[in-house]
Amino acid sequence: MMVFPNLRVSAPPRQIQVCCLLVALLLSSCSRPKPLPTLGQIPQFDLVSSTGQPFDSHILDRHIWVANFIYTTCDGPCPMMSHQMRGIQNSTALTPDVKLVSFTVDPVHDTPDVLARYAQFFKADDTRWYFLTGEMSRLNDLGLKSFKLNGVNGDLSHSTRFILVDPHRQIRGFYISSDDDFPKRLLHDIRQLQAEKS
Repeated sequence: MMVFPNLRVSAPPRQIQVCCLLVALLLSSCSRPKPLPTLGQIPQFDLVSSTGQPFDSHILDRHIWVANFIYTTCDGPCPMMSHQMRGIQNSTALTPDVKLVSFTVDPVHDTPDVLARYAQFFKADDTRWYFLTGEMSRLNDLGLKSFKLNGVNGDLSHSTRFILVDPHRQIRGFYISSDDDFPKRLLHDIRQLQAEKS
């Protein structure tokens, strides 16, 4: 057996770079994204949909859903928020298990017929995007106590945040509608919840 003590066998630099890159990719694919926080629990609720039919929140069970609070005569942020919700609807068109819910803060004016016309204006898919009204006290409990955003008491003030809810009715994220990157972050978090669900 011949021994060559001074001979060094080394891989070319390019091969080393490729190997390092492969190792880094393998390590990164093994790491999981940080779970989204749990920020609250939405109780079961009964309201009225824009179809005029009773809406039982059990229809949302086992679904990821996005919620917001608006009113139809709003000349402030509501049209933009509804436009953003339509964008979310379009971006999740291939995942029909993602639902959207818009609660009115003006139940006196926003009857089912009014909400139906508003939904039609924003091209809402009525199998996925629900517009809800009902007794002011129930909407107030949801807005103030459950979503921790705003009361519904007739003064029409409301939060401009969107809320991400998981299949167990747990709040997993709040998103300010005026943030430039809000839709991108929300869609990223929806995909993360879908990965958790599967």
